[in-house]
Amino acid sequence: MPIKKSAKKALRQNIKRKKRNLIYKRKVKEAVREVRELISEKKINEAKRLLPEVYKILDKAAKVKVIKKNTASRKKSRIAKLLQAKNK
Repeated sequence: MPIKKSAKKALRQNIKRKKRNLIYKRKVKEAVREVRELISEKKINEAKRLLPEVYKILDKAAKVKVIKKNTASRKKSRIAKLLQAKNK
């Protein structure tokens, strides 16, 4: 356990930030999984409707630096590519 006052505060900050980061990570994971499941079940229209929401979640996670910008871009690209391939 921290002894100094500043170390105690740093620990409190780390705990708060970890909780917030986990929320964003879970949102990203759930959103991507949901879209992938819809695409695999051939529910293309529902997946297309959900796509802007997934993009928003990924962009927000990248903005607050929970995931890197390129990671968000890669995930968006792969989802769009998968959707396009199944749409044909």
